Formats: sequence, C-alpha cells, structure tokens
Amino acid sequence: MSLGEHLLELRRRLFISGVALVVAAVMGWLLTEFVWDQLREPISRIAEARNATINYPGITDAFDIRLQLAVTIGLVIASPVWLYQIFAFLVPGLTSKEKRYTFGFFFSAVPLFLGGCAAGWFVLPHIVELMASFVPAEDASIVSARIYFDFVLKLVIATGVAFVLPVFLVILNFLGVMSAKSILKGWRVAILVITLFTAIVTPAADVLSMFLLAIPMVGLYFAAAGVAYLHDRRAAARNQRVEESLAT
Repeated sequence: MSLGEHLLELRRRLFISGVALVVAAVMGWLLTEFVWDQLREPISRIAEARNATINYPGITDAFDIRLQLAVTIGLVIASPVWLYQIFAFLVPGLTSKEKRYTFGFFFSAVPLFLGGCAAGWFVLPHIVELMASFVPAEDASIVSARIYFDFVLKLVIATGVAFVLPVFLVILNFLGVMSAKSILKGWRVAILVITLFTAIVTPAADVLSMFLLAIPMVGLYFAAAGVAYLHDRRAAARNQRVEESLAT
C-alpha cells in the first residue's frame, strides 16, 4: 500500500472507531448514575468516620462530569471495536499465514484491557481511603468532583491501556520490527518504566497498590517476550528449511 492508501485506511479505521465510541457513549450515559454511585462509594465510607463529601464548585461541573463519565464508559464498552480497528490496520503488514493470529491478538487484547480496568477499579477504594487517612480528624475532606474523576480516569483507563501494551510488543515482533532478543534485552528498562507508571497512577505512600499493579504488568511483559521467542524460533526453523531446500 502507498502512503496515501495507508492514510485513507487510517481515516476509515478512525471513523469506525469514532462511530462505535459515540454509540457506546450514548449507552454509557444511561449507566452514568449507577457508575458514579460506585465511584462515590469510597468517599461514602470515609464519610462514616469523618466529614467527607464530593464538591461541585462550578455550575456546569455536574453536567461536565456526567458527560465525561459517559464517554469513559463508552470507551470501555467500545473497546472490542477500536482495538480490532487497530489490529486490522496493522494486518496488511503481516503475511497471509500470520494473519490468522489476528484473532488471537484481538481475543487477548480485549480481556487484557478489561482486566486492566478491573485492576484499577479494584485498587481505587484502597488508594482513596489511604489518602484520606492523612486528613486530621478535626478537618473535613471536601473533594472536587472534577479532580476526583480525573484521578479515577487516570487510574482505571491508563491501567487498562498498559495491560494491552504487551500485545503490541507481540505484533511488532510478528511485523519483524522487534525480535524476542531485543525485547528481553530491555527488561531492566521495561521494569523501570512499569514501576514509574504504577508509581504515577498510584500515590507514593500506597506501595501495596503499586505492586499489585506492577506485578501482573511485569508478568505480561515476559509473557509477550515468550510468545515472541516462540515465533522467532519457528521463523528461524522455517527459513532454515527453505535454505536447505534451495541448496539441494
């Protein structure tokens, strides 16, 4: 494909992803009240012991938060569509035999993304309660709704995306961009980046939550390296058979 054809293909994939996101966001709007109640639960637990509440300082803050929440829910609901569009855009770079692995990529990426979002959702209450424990008993915890939502968004969605990144390492390996050796060679840098990422999305004082996110991400990185190693080994064996057949 020429550069122009690639750009047209990219536009088509982005359009499909955009339509899916809009439709899913409309569905997400119907779920915003339920989801916001669940996100508010950690603050409600804190309010049982001290004065704590979520505050909406701006007149449009409540509507803006609900709209952003609808889009975020839509992003999760539409994840099978936009993840598939990413893989479908990369498929032309694969050989006809390697294209059969596209569905393997797809059916592993979607559960990993949802699993990453679930992991971020799981550690969220612990992080909120830990941070609130530093507030003196005689003071109130007045949390801005916008800041609270941005924190939740960064934790849940960013963790979901991070869990999918090992799948892209495998794709780059299949495309011949990265070898298993190069992936394994950068394991120190990868662990450092994962540690920094988990430290950013979780408070520095909450070491347990940081490790709860970092351990599965490190495991997924080495799992991707293992898949890449098997692929490189099969490719090398296939090339050797071709060379032997040509020599004879």
